[in-house]
Amino acid sequence: MVTQLESSSQKRIIYPESDGQPMADNTKQFELIVLIKKNLDLLFANDPNVFVAGDLLWYPVEGDNFLRRAPDVMVAFGRPKGDRGSYLQWQENNIPPQVVFEILSPSNTAKEMIAKYKFYERYGVEEYYLYDPETGELSGWLRSGNELVEIPQMLGWVSPRLGIRFELSSGELQIYRPDGQRFLTYLEQAQQREQAQAQAEQERQRAEQAQNQLEALRALLQEKGINPEEL
Repeated sequence: MVTQLESSSQKRIIYPESDGQPMADNTKQFELIVLIKKNLDLLFANDPNVFVAGDLLWYPVEGDNFLRRAPDVMVAFGRPKGDRGSYLQWQENNIPPQVVFEILSPSNTAKEMIAKYKFYERYGVEEYYLYDPETGELSGWLRSGNELVEIPQMLGWVSPRLGIRFELSSGELQIYRPDGQRFLTYLEQAQQREQAQAQAEQERQRAEQAQNQLEALRALLQEKGINPEEL
């Protein structure tokens, strides 16, 4: 058990909102972080009590501003959406992020990643997912009691908390929503919207053309002395 500091000391403690480290070391890592974060935002858009963040400092223990991590993406169930400078767990009903994602970069060392694993294990993470875009290796851990136990097979794995499914295609990470739709990049989403708008416009034009043809037919029948309403 971690002993909390006295309240008089806590009042003087500042919890920095930045660790001075970049969000990503390269474009590939950045795009993957954004892909996961934004698609989780969409997945839980209608649930006001699911908080999703990217590269946000998480402080699990009040009074200790050195004990912190900034997961590439984290999800906290039971916490309201909204802007935060950092995730101060004692101000969040002491709820830790249940799911965290890390995307490896060339600068990550084995020592650093072991430290992250131990941090997530100690402070209550339920699901931890790690992907290396250089090697295409995908790993995951699931909480069992006080430990994070490695998931033996990640291909086809469905997250108990998120309901998303993990796949690899030619070494590239693919994530699927519970409805089977693949996580899409911003560009793919924009293209999908454009296609939907184009299809809607085509349907509108077809409906308008059919209406015009119907009106022309009615006019023709009336010219011949036939009441189309009596047909």
